[in-house]
Amino acid sequence: MTSRLSRLAVALVATAGATLGVTVANPAPASAAMTICYNTSQAGAYAGTANQAASIWNNATVNLTLSANCGSNLRIYQITGGGSYAVRTSLGNGRVYIDTQQAAQYSPLRIMTHEIGHILGLPDNYNGNCSLLMSGGSAGTSCTNPYPSTAEANRVSNLFAGTFSATDRSADIFRDSWPSALTTVG
Repeated sequence: MTSRLSRLAVALVATAGATLGVTVANPAPASAAMTICYNTSQAGAYAGTANQAASIWNNATVNLTLSANCGSNLRIYQITGGGSYAVRTSLGNGRVYIDTQQAAQYSPLRIMTHEIGHILGLPDNYNGNCSLLMSGGSAGTSCTNPYPSTAEANRVSNLFAGTFSATDRSADIFRDSWPSALTTVG
């Protein structure tokens, strides 16, 4: 409420100044980039992969910045068995679990970037298209593309700008986008 009143006051002063022929500097934009602090203390061998995935998202989007070990909006864990998955508690907050068995079969960077995509508000897309990050494991083990498509990146940017509303349910769990390491895909 205070920032809203501040913006209103700046707008009134700017209008009055313009009427009197006085130039007033433009105020900062109403919504600055949101910082999502991710924690890799439990990521084991995938801490570096998490940093690479954060860099990919930072370069692909606006209105948000993923920053390492400055807090715990996003916690990243290394697990063995059970599959890689994400649990989003709210937009920009949650946990990512990277399964070492799946990471031996699929691209670890693609898995990490995909699972972080869930935390950033993107759902799975099981169409098998390797150019779409959120197609996950349906694109097959040969797909190593870790980059979100322009549409996926724009969706995240718009979610964090408040342009779109996230279907923000408590404790969204995104499983099964990566076939089990024991599953044969035919």
